[in-house]
Amino acid sequence: MVVDDHPMWRDAVERDLIDAGFDVVGVASTGDQAIARFPAARPQVVVLDLQIPGPSGVEVTETVLRHDPAARVLILSASGEQDDVLAAVKAGATGYLVKSASKAELIDAVRRTAAGDTVFTPGLAGLVLGEFRRIADPRKADDDPLEPQLTERETEVLKMVATGMSYKQIAERLVLSHRTVQNHVQNTLRKLQLHNRVELTRWAIDQGLDREQDAE
Repeated sequence: MVVDDHPMWRDAVERDLIDAGFDVVGVASTGDQAIARFPAARPQVVVLDLQIPGPSGVEVTETVLRHDPAARVLILSASGEQDDVLAAVKAGATGYLVKSASKAELIDAVRRTAAGDTVFTPGLAGLVLGEFRRIADPRKADDDPLEPQLTERETEVLKMVATGMSYKQIAERLVLSHRTVQNHVQNTLRKLQLHNRVELTRWAIDQGLDREQDAE
């Protein structure tokens, strides 16, 4: 689903996605339209502008994810400002791409978002990681931040997830198949009683696992 109030831009994104083989199940130009059309369209990924009439992109993100927590939201915005990026991620957006991205970058971002990867325009991932580290509750920290039921391999994959690495990058680093990495992530989600990779990344950052990976 493509949501943007600029008709030419919205049409171009829709066309690029269709040309790449995606099924665009709906479009909207306002927040109200996006929220109203979402239940019937049931898109796997919502490509969403932040600055739209009606409820903002942040409010739309919160609303559609309450309706369907399995949906993914990829923000496609002209703004790369810290406040906008953090507000979108805190609302539940899986990724954030600025509109200066190329067609190829957009297509790749949508594919990765659909697969559950967190996707950011280069430079924004570090900003998000730093902010979640700053606001992490220190009371959650202990001598052994990992849950004891995680296997050694699950822990290794989780540390890489915390740094924003894609499934493909993790698979290449550990010489595993893409499917095996996905299975490790799904098992970890189940054990920690989390719902998606965004929640998993936040949990890992709260535990300082991104810093452990950087130090290795």
